[in-house]
Amino acid sequence: MEPPKKSGPPRRAGPGGPKRPSGPGAGRPGRTPDGKPRFGKPGEARAGPAASAKPWGRKPGFKKPGAGVKTPANPHPARAAATSDGKGEPQRIAKLLARAGVASRREVERMIEEGRVTLNGVAVETPATLLASLYGVAVDGVAIAAPPPARLFLFHKPSGFLTTERDPAGRPTIYDKLPADLPRVMPIGRLDMTTEGLLLLTTDGGFKRQMELPSSGVPRTYRARAFGEVSQQQLEDLFDGIEIEGVRYGPIEANLERRTGRNQWIEMTLTEGKNREVRRVLEHLGLQVNRLIRTSYGPFLLGDLPPGAVEEIRQHDLVQFKASLKDSK
Repeated sequence: MEPPKKSGPPRRAGPGGPKRPSGPGAGRPGRTPDGKPRFGKPGEARAGPAASAKPWGRKPGFKKPGAGVKTPANPHPARAAATSDGKGEPQRIAKLLARAGVASRREVERMIEEGRVTLNGVAVETPATLLASLYGVAVDGVAIAAPPPARLFLFHKPSGFLTTERDPAGRPTIYDKLPADLPRVMPIGRLDMTTEGLLLLTTDGGFKRQMELPSSGVPRTYRARAFGEVSQQQLEDLFDGIEIEGVRYGPIEANLERRTGRNQWIEMTLTEGKNREVRRVLEHLGLQVNRLIRTSYGPFLLGDLPPGAVEEIRQHDLVQFKASLKDSK
């Protein structure tokens, strides 16, 4: 059964996060207009993280009396050198190489242990080495260029594919479905094998982690077809959160969209994205989920993207969204 068409703008409580419904069936999310970009503009789609999200990142350093700029009391030598040279903030070499698309951070750490990564011809001894750039870094004797700007892709994941690079059991993965000319990408979050819909793919490991952190408050919206009986009031009570088998789930905005016999379509918006959260919550309410589709992740919408298709987000839109994440810290 195909999901029913809907109309009207999505409901939201400021930027990010569920909002308690103000009336039955109010504010159901719409779809992307025909031919329009799937990056939601303010007022057209859910925004990024909530402004009230807890700040995260480095703690501010010691501030000298009368100084207008925060500086670390005992900066790392690499940071001090970078500051004096006017370079950017240093980062771990493993992170820089992962962002450059060499391999995952864990694989880079193994390469360093094997002595395959060098800096100015000398083997790097620890993945915690701080660098402001990849100038002078080589892997297996091949020089590594500076990391390119982050890229973000929308992928309509079909049912029946694992969100992983490889599976020991030989089951199909999303990488079997992705175009061969796509750069090395990493999924932001995961979708179960039988879950379909929007999966974000990025070339930037730092951006991936930032999007996945619960503290970022980026909302995800799902549409579930479930068998059983449930009332709108039961769904609205999920806004207060729920505990299932010792696991506490945060506020969920849920709406009963349409019934067909004992099957019904339910829309749910959440910000935590815990493992199998939608299925476990609905099963706790006595429902049997027989189809689950993710329709949005933050302001990025699935819209009418065909199953198996990939579409890249414009760099301007990605930069704008990343700036909103930084502002939420």
